[in-house]
Amino acid sequence: MEILNSIESINNFIKENRISMVYFSSNSCNVCINLLPKIQELLKSYPLIRYGKVEIDKVPEAAGTFSVFTLPCILAYIDGKEIIREARFISIMELKGKIERYYEFL
Repeated sequence: MEILNSIESINNFIKENRISMVYFSSNSCNVCINLLPKIQELLKSYPLIRYGKVEIDKVPEAAGTFSVFTLPCILAYIDGKEIIREARFISIMELKGKIERYYEFL
């Protein structure tokens, strides 16, 4: 997982990777902290997906730039276009189903 510390690094990460996932979280969010290992475990089955993490505490402007209104938030992109947006109550099973639908095309 790549730590993304600026708007520029987030944008570059999305542009440079064919399929990418960005996890927005906060150090003060227990749900964010507990969900991350589950997301990491899920993504082991999808080696083409590059994923990065943004800590909103360190990059607060990212919330406005990417319209993140609640945490945790997951944004997935293919060729720079947003394909998945999940926030707050994230079901790993539903997320897996969405990822599989797009992943099959790759």
